[in-house]
Amino acid sequence: MPSPVSADRSAAQPPVRGSVEALITQTRRLKGDVDAVRRDARSDGSEPEERWQRALYDLALHQLDDLDGHLAQLRDGPEPVRAAAPAGSPVAPPAPAPDPPRGSLLSRVGSAEWNLLTDEASWSGELYQILGLDPAGPALTLDELPSVVLAEDRPKLTTMVTDCLVDGRPIDGEFRVVRPDGSVRTVHMMGEPVLGADGGTASMWAVLRDVSELRRHRREVSETRDSLQLHRRQAQTEHRLAVELQEAVLPPWRGSLRLPHRGAPALDLAAHYLPAATSALVGGDWYDALELADGATLLSVGGLTGHGVAVTSGMAMLLGAVRGMAMAGTQPGQLLAMLNQLLDATVQPALGSAVCCRYRPENRTLTWARAGHPAPLLYRDGTGRTLNAPDGVLLGATTGAVYGQAEMTLEPGDLLLLHTDGLVSGHAGTSAVDRLLDLAPRFGAARTAQDCVRTVVEEFGGAEREDDACVLVARVTA
Repeated sequence: MPSPVSADRSAAQPPVRGSVEALITQTRRLKGDVDAVRRDARSDGSEPEERWQRALYDLALHQLDDLDGHLAQLRDGPEPVRAAAPAGSPVAPPAPAPDPPRGSLLSRVGSAEWNLLTDEASWSGELYQILGLDPAGPALTLDELPSVVLAEDRPKLTTMVTDCLVDGRPIDGEFRVVRPDGSVRTVHMMGEPVLGADGGTASMWAVLRDVSELRRHRREVSETRDSLQLHRRQAQTEHRLAVELQEAVLPPWRGSLRLPHRGAPALDLAAHYLPAATSALVGGDWYDALELADGATLLSVGGLTGHGVAVTSGMAMLLGAVRGMAMAGTQPGQLLAMLNQLLDATVQPALGSAVCCRYRPENRTLTWARAGHPAPLLYRDGTGRTLNAPDGVLLGATTGAVYGQAEMTLEPGDLLLLHTDGLVSGHAGTSAVDRLLDLAPRFGAARTAQDCVRTVVEEFGGAEREDDACVLVARVTA
């Protein structure tokens, strides 16, 4: 059991003034450094992680303010403890000290001593301020002190005081007080018993500190940390759902696919999905190849703008619509017009692009249309070119859009490359197309469509791409 403080002990000697001044100087220098870092990291606070960082910076600054203030109190010496005036004695109340500004952790610190022999109490002026009591009134005795404490915290105060007076244990705990104006403050109390000459407990002294703002800021840090963790868990869940949905919707075939399945294969097909460098950015790009009821083959690539599970689910809706309309015999131009109408009718506005091709193997005819999407590239006899593109605006950009169609005849050995915008990272338009057309000699030497896809992945798959992408290669075999 700790030794109670003796009533006849000598007063503690104040610290050397110069050493306290040095601590104050170091504290203020550190405050300036922390404040400079906080200003450099300033943001709009729209993200949970930014709010959490800002709350931690503010808490650190407030705690340094608190330390600075208490070091100043240590340097200047304690405020004299004022005994309660006898009843009926005229006392001029001292001018109250101003409250610390809202949000400041420079909290009030008061002191008190309760004499158990005379049942008298002596309080510092700051303690009256903490409890919101009139400094002209009498100090509350230990029996009266619970009257200002929140009802559910009174047993805690009683236990702390009893342990101190009976067992000689130091007091170190918190409780909440209700001020006359109805406001609730959190008070941290530290104290010890003081023994008389006969060895009995003669009095108890305590230091009480208003820690309401400190606790409020710590709650804010804790809440923003919890919010950040919740945001991260939600982001991880959404990312997992987006990946699973994408994998479930994109064609399951790997390697080369030969279509049609009935009769002699006319097309050698291969495709690949290239993710963005940031794994969290799961977008709405797709590729597809589908054998239709009349023996033709549907080839399509496209995507919705944006990222996340909502975009991926929108992509799944579009791809399902493309397959359904193509199986019903809808031609590419009309198919894109109906996709545009579908996006226009959705609750949440969305923009997308696509290219749809219908290949008839009996006469090697390719009919295709596009909606704001790069045109297919045709490689023939070791050279490549871009197909002349019909008109077609982005899906969802305007109501009632009309999409033109183009038609051409392919030759055995021709190779078509369909891709989405993000394939050639850091390049757009003509520059991206030129880089893809430069692959013509390597495509000419490739034996299969899968070899061509491998060439594309080797050339562009390792790039630090900002967006995901798809590539689809179709080689005419007969």
